[in-house]
Amino acid sequence: MQIIYILWLRQIKRYFRSRARIVGSLGQPLLLLLALGFGFGPIYQKAGGGDYIQFLAPGIISMGILFTAVFSGIEIIWDKQFGFLKETLVAPVSRLKIMFGRTLGGGTVAVIQGIIIFIISLIIGFRPMSLRLLLLSFIFMALIALFFTALGTAIASVLKDMQGFQLIMNFLLMPLFFLSGALFPLQGLPKAITAVARINPLSYGVDGLRGTLVNGAHFGLLTDFLVLSIITIIILAIGSFLFSKIEI
Repeated sequence: MQIIYILWLRQIKRYFRSRARIVGSLGQPLLLLLALGFGFGPIYQKAGGGDYIQFLAPGIISMGILFTAVFSGIEIIWDKQFGFLKETLVAPVSRLKIMFGRTLGGGTVAVIQGIIIFIISLIIGFRPMSLRLLLLSFIFMALIALFFTALGTAIASVLKDMQGFQLIMNFLLMPLFFLSGALFPLQGLPKAITAVARINPLSYGVDGLRGTLVNGAHFGLLTDFLVLSIITIIILAIGSFLFSKIEI
């Protein structure tokens, strides 16, 4: 357990030491909240959707968690190149514990990022509908963070360098975000997009956050929780297997 705690703490310290990283990671969510929230807000309201900031904020929170979590997993590639990973893997502990320590650390950092964006949303004008359900939203934040940190770890375990990172950004993360219902409602969409949204794991994270924060769940909170829990366990198992196969 000690190695898990050490790696968990190291991930958190690495995050807080880089102020530029914290500020930079908040730029895109803040831009989307302001530009889309106030730009499309009047149109969304005229269409009968209500306050767009209320709808948008849970999606932007999930976006912040998504990118921070995947980047935390991808950091394995940097550790490979600079030798830290080799020093960690030769330690007399199981690779499973190392993977769990890194994943918990990355997931914690991603949840912190989500909380910061949540606070920014409150400043902009977002208001949670229920304080009781607000506590439940942190569970969904944690599930999103763990899933995508483990996904980032799985991807980084098979990549040799950062050359394929841009490919991952363009063909995996951005489609996951834009087709999750983070920016638009899932009701009344074409069947093809609806089908993609249903198999998109982030859709259930966004929906869970929207359900707990503004009572606007599309699939239902129980469905969101069960799907996220199951796929998180599966990706943790896959990530652990791939991480155990890393050659040093």
